Amino acid sequence: MYSRLIKAPKAKSFFLFGPRGTGKTTWVKTAFPKALYLDLLEAELFNDLLANPQRLENFIPRNAGDWIIIDEVQRVPELLNEVHRLIEKYKYKFILTGSSARKLRRKGFNLLGGRALTYAMHPLTAGELGKDFDLDHSLAFGQLPSAYIESDPKKYLESYVKTYLEEEIRQEGLTRNLAAFSRFLEAASFSQGSVLNISNVANECGVERKVVEHYFAILEDLLIAYRIPVFAKRAKRRMAAHPKFYFFDTGVYRVLRPKGPLDMPEQIEGAGFETLFLQELMAVNDALDLGYTFYYWRTAYNTEVDFVLYGNRGIRAFEVKRAGRVMKPMTNALTSFCKDYPMSKAYFIYGGKRVMREGVVDIIPIVDALKDLPNILS
Repeated sequence: MYSRLIKAPKAKSFFLFGPRGTGKTTWVKTAFPKALYLDLLEAELFNDLLANPQRLENFIPRNAGDWIIIDEVQRVPELLNEVHRLIEKYKYKFILTGSSARKLRRKGFNLLGGRALTYAMHPLTAGELGKDFDLDHSLAFGQLPSAYIESDPKKYLESYVKTYLEEEIRQEGLTRNLAAFSRFLEAASFSQGSVLNISNVANECGVERKVVEHYFAILEDLLIAYRIPVFAKRAKRRMAAHPKFYFFDTGVYRVLRPKGPLDMPEQIEGAGFETLFLQELMAVNDALDLGYTFYYWRTAYNTEVDFVLYGNRGIRAFEVKRAGRVMKPMTNALTSFCKDYPMSKAYFIYGGKRVMREGVVDIIPIVDALKDLPNILS
């Protein structure tokens, strides 16, 4: 068990959302060892509570004075009404884990109307991995806990993707055509780190555009992909309109991305390098409750900055390159961004080993940057 950055509240119910495999169950069981644990992946319990959510109270001992964990709560969203009632009636403290907050909201549930906080669990960070962190391993297999623990991480990741197809997609009835969805996942992997063109993805996987838009919504519902919008606040230039797309973990992306004789390895590895940095940014931001919103910056003339984080703590701009050496033109986009937003802090993250500066841009090796992200973002 790796120690996680996330710190739970001491006296208030909370949701913990995150993709499967990020360590939610392990963390809540370790952090709350005396809690009553109810797992909705257990068929008997699931069927009982699905048929009659009011039975939830029957599973809680009369003298329950500690926390109550309901794992995979999105499987029976009607339970939230009962949880709400029991919080009001008995002052119980609930920990509600799940793989989709949006799925609950789409079914009309308000996540307990402020009676519970919301937290997010991501893949591990370099800081959480500590001495076990290995950049090459993370770039190849990502940072899901089991990808660092399993003896064959590639086989684990292949099984992980299959599990999502069979368990999450089919059991939740999100789509009836698993073959088309599987083709879509492969086609979507070619958009990793790129401006998203849904029509192109639809053509590549032979599915209608409306269906592909629904598939992208499924990925976001399951928290296994993100669409990052363009940063256009008080823009002084004409900006791009479409979002960029990322799977949530570089190991998952590498498994989904087919590799043929015409593929350039540096293109695949570059997207993986960028993805690793993004997933760490998101993990640190959520774990430390820093409050940043994520964007990218791209003008109509294709001047681009990979990530722009905007919030009460200011603006942080990041350009991420796999290259081991930095040439001055590589920092031009960040310099242009800082001319438009002079209050920003700009960072060029690369695959080399020297810390440097180029004008207003700090140049930092990725290993150093990952270990220092809490300070960079604070």
